[in-house]
Amino acid sequence: MKFSVLMSSYYKDDPEELKIALRSIWDEQTVKPAEIVIVKDGPLSAELDAVIDDFSARAPVKIVPLEKNQGLGIALAEGVKQCSCDCIARMDGDDISLPDRFEKQAAFMEQNPDIAICGGMTTEFSENPDVITGKRQLPQTDDEIKKFLKWRSPFNHPTVMFRKQAVLDAGNYRHFLSYEDYWLWARILQNNKGYNLPDTLVNMRAGQDMLYRRKGWRFFIAEIKLAQNLKSINVLNSWQMLRNIFIRATLRLVPVCVLKLVYIKFCRK
Repeated sequence: MKFSVLMSSYYKDDPEELKIALRSIWDEQTVKPAEIVIVKDGPLSAELDAVIDDFSARAPVKIVPLEKNQGLGIALAEGVKQCSCDCIARMDGDDISLPDRFEKQAAFMEQNPDIAICGGMTTEFSENPDVITGKRQLPQTDDEIKKFLKWRSPFNHPTVMFRKQAVLDAGNYRHFLSYEDYWLWARILQNNKGYNLPDTLVNMRAGQDMLYRRKGWRFFIAEIKLAQNLKSINVLNSWQMLRNIFIRATLRLVPVCVLKLVYIKFCRK
């Protein structure tokens, strides 16, 4: 089954991390994509451009340049429209896809045409990819995913493979600070099914910096907006909306040490 890989890069990305991520989705894969769509979210550094140019010389890359930085949601929305294949796999520029990731997902999507989104599990590392610091496990079946959706995002974003038409029918990615993916999944799952493979598909770069990036009033407000949006499409009722605002939004204002304990206790293994 032919599929595209969709990535976005912007000027703050690390060239060496991007190089490793690109190698993992082409050189090291047992099943390779038909194309790799890279959205340049505004002008990049010379070092990042050099990494992408070098990679383009040996892989089927389609570059989608944006005149200025638009943010992840807008960049991915444009990238989805530019993908040629019916199925699209997501990838981030600082993570590492395991060698059999696409082999497993492409086979599953081909055998299960009723599934619109197929994700998987992730391991996490801080500096050394060989030193695993955590694992994010999520529910597998469609029923379990839709129950989990009321609390947290039911897919690890860098692991998903989805059907392009289902994404477009749901309104595509939209600008939404930190929750471009969560809000998209909620809309897709209104009329479609999802599934998570039990296998680890991606080794994700994580660490304390990630927690710092998800704190503050901007994220507090984003949590409130997310809860309101989920209620607007009947994923949450009024009580559940208030519960999520109280629990999730409050966490965006607590010290990092507290937030880290919550992540370790409830979000990671």
